[in-house]
Amino acid sequence: MNAPDTRILHRQIHHRLPVAAHACGVTITDTAGRDYIDASGGAAVSCLGHGHPEVIAAMHAQIDRVAYAHTSFFTTDVAEELAAELVRTAPAGVTHAYFVSGGSEAVEAALKMARQYFVEIGQPQRRHFIARQQSYHGNTLGALAVGGNEWRRRQFAPLLIPVTHVSACYEYRGRADGETAEAYGQRLVQELAGAIDRLGGENVIAFVAETVGGATSGALTPVPGYLQGVRELCSRHGILLILDEVMCGMGRTGTLHACEQEGVVPDLITIAKGLGGGYQPIGAVLAQGKIVDAFAKGSGLFQHGHTYLGHPVACAAALAVQRVIHRDGLLSQVQRLGHGLRERLQAAFGAHDHVGDIRGRGMFQAIELVADRASKTPFDPALKLHARIKAQCMERGLMVYPMGGTIDGARGDHVLLAPPFIATDADLDAIVGRLADAVQAALVSVR
Repeated sequence: MNAPDTRILHRQIHHRLPVAAHACGVTITDTAGRDYIDASGGAAVSCLGHGHPEVIAAMHAQIDRVAYAHTSFFTTDVAEELAAELVRTAPAGVTHAYFVSGGSEAVEAALKMARQYFVEIGQPQRRHFIARQQSYHGNTLGALAVGGNEWRRRQFAPLLIPVTHVSACYEYRGRADGETAEAYGQRLVQELAGAIDRLGGENVIAFVAETVGGATSGALTPVPGYLQGVRELCSRHGILLILDEVMCGMGRTGTLHACEQEGVVPDLITIAKGLGGGYQPIGAVLAQGKIVDAFAKGSGLFQHGHTYLGHPVACAAALAVQRVIHRDGLLSQVQRLGHGLRERLQAAFGAHDHVGDIRGRGMFQAIELVADRASKTPFDPALKLHARIKAQCMERGLMVYPMGGTIDGARGDHVLLAPPFIATDADLDAIVGRLADAVQAALVSVR
């Protein structure tokens, strides 16, 4: 455990953490010699697991060549290669990648990119963003503003730009009795249309959404036709569509970009976690050619930047991660393992009195806990069930990603799973088995 006199300002000041000493494959080992299965990839980051030799070798080789070169003076071969690879595998029309150091930075860059695009093409009156309730887009101020999680926003609200939030695509709680999934999706599209009309379509910059909801909502998947309807609505009004795939992208749901499964091409895509697999901090914005062309024909620059963007060692790590994913056929493996993970979750929790929903795609799955399954009533937030489950999992050598406030930032509990793409069937057996034991122990503790 970390020393009580630590000089690190930890996320939870009074919580003592084990000290990670070694990591290999799907396992992290602490200084006491205890192993933990990393069933959440940290925060859906470690797509190749830990200690992959080819990624480490690529980083070492890059350090020997160029460890750092500021992008106002130089580009590097490795950054150019990574950008070319990301554009090659991106949705149609993407022509450029803009590198940053993580997901929040990627969202900030995308918001500024979207605003500058309209300034460049002579529509500076566009100033509004629309996003969704109970979304998560990062913790920097712009990302926090478009995010819809009230608990995260509340104390910082005076610092945030105004953003209009519409309903999340939350089928388990939002779809009415007797309403088809498709009808529910179109109802949400009409809600968005109403928000656009109130603001004036000519005044809206972009609609921002996670393709598959992540940390604050627990693997919420879009219903059929919903994102296609959103895309058509945005195009009709000249509004940009920004899809946040920081958590759900780069293979996590079974295709490189989660939007591929929706048949939708956004104007900007934010990526991060699975891009570099945790080996280095890196994120990116993938931009459609029309946006870059507007900059090129106008001011000739993107008025934004950070000291470490395009960091050569980070780019080397990300390039190696992406090459391994494609060479080893890990996207199809995610699809296969994802089916297996869902089957195991269904067997363990499908008839559980206190699991209301099992959802997700690929290696991005979640369970939502309820006090009463029939009424979908959540547990009392004061019980902090999600935290109890995490503690019980850690006692059993299992890392998961639980969260409270699933419904509205205050009520609801879910547990998110995002194992590495290299996990085995035996790993999945152990993950679900330990999770089931941990959930049961946590429930006993609140009775």
